[in-house]
Amino acid sequence: MAQLAASIVSHDEEFKRQVSRLLRAGGVPVGIVEAISDGAPDLYVVDIRGDAASGLATIERLRAGHEGIPIFAIAAAAESDLILQAMRAGANEFFPWNTGGTTPASRAMEESFNGAVRRTAARREASSAGARQPCVTHVFLGAKGGAGTTTVAVNCAVELARLSKRPTVIVDLKPCLGEVALFLGVRPRFTVLDAIENLHRLDKDFLKELVAKHKSGLDILSGSEQFDRPNAQDAGAIEELLRVLARVYEYVVIDAGNVINPFVVSGLYTADTVFLIANPDVPSIRNAQRLVDRVRQLGAGSERVRVLLNRTSDQLLIAPKQIETALGYSIHHSFKSDYRTVSTALNSGVPLALANDSDIATEFSTFTRSLLGQQEPAKEPERRRAFLGLL
Repeated sequence: MAQLAASIVSHDEEFKRQVSRLLRAGGVPVGIVEAISDGAPDLYVVDIRGDAASGLATIERLRAGHEGIPIFAIAAAAESDLILQAMRAGANEFFPWNTGGTTPASRAMEESFNGAVRRTAARREASSAGARQPCVTHVFLGAKGGAGTTTVAVNCAVELARLSKRPTVIVDLKPCLGEVALFLGVRPRFTVLDAIENLHRLDKDFLKELVAKHKSGLDILSGSEQFDRPNAQDAGAIEELLRVLARVYEYVVIDAGNVINPFVVSGLYTADTVFLIANPDVPSIRNAQRLVDRVRQLGAGSERVRVLLNRTSDQLLIAPKQIETALGYSIHHSFKSDYRTVSTALNSGVPLALANDSDIATEFSTFTRSLLGQQEPAKEPERRRAFLGLL
């Protein structure tokens, strides 16, 4: 699903923070924007709680300038006269500000608001049918260091580019210690920092200069080489960068490392799917539980989380059912442990899909085809292959 860009019109920073959380709690990827330089957002949320007359004038001005864009009005209370005035001014939805609590009224308001956001996303997607396919963003988040997050992200990105033949980019969000470019055997000239420091000129042509090209067709936006960048102050710039990438590419893959920090949160909010990479051991499962809880607290769409179990073997110390019970999620896909094959591919800088036809390479192909909705190619019968070999 394509990400919605929402603009919150209010002078109350705490209100804007709470509405941002509410917008992102409904299962739809939503980016919060202050202003759009090359167009309008997909949704306006206007605060009319304090000065209703000024808020209604703002709605009228927005409606006059942006006829087809949904406008949500939020007031202090649901007064019938004010509801009528808001609708006449051009608001599509009206909500009394009653959130953050556990009362039935608070829950009803939040459910109604989330439903309106989902309807807005559905209408936007329906209106863009026949246009360019909406961008799909996959975030790979590790339960701990060494879980195999970069290995899974890189091989999935290569397969997405190779199988779909559509514009695909992988973004390395790990500061300084990112290894995406290394795993793919390329030496990039530019990094994520170059992109976020040039947002004012970031377009399709400039992006072509920033990304490194891989022979699979995959574009690579390499990780920063600085230990302290990106940081919390770069979170807004990272979110804007991901919006630009979504306009240029059909698939965006993000290697988020194994820490949820402010700029990784920006990636989580844009994600269609968050793949949580865990190993079948106690430290990994414990950390995975904490990360799932944190995603829920952030309102970053816990229903979009999918658990990937990496490095499985026949001698599992923790049964898959126990892992699913502990995390509250079913295991979406498992990758078997094959240290020799994976380490050989990594050391050579050649992804598994292009290095050999090993079992682990086939697993990555199967996993990626499931993301694309493709069927596995039919295998040739063994006798026919032997006969062709003799010929």
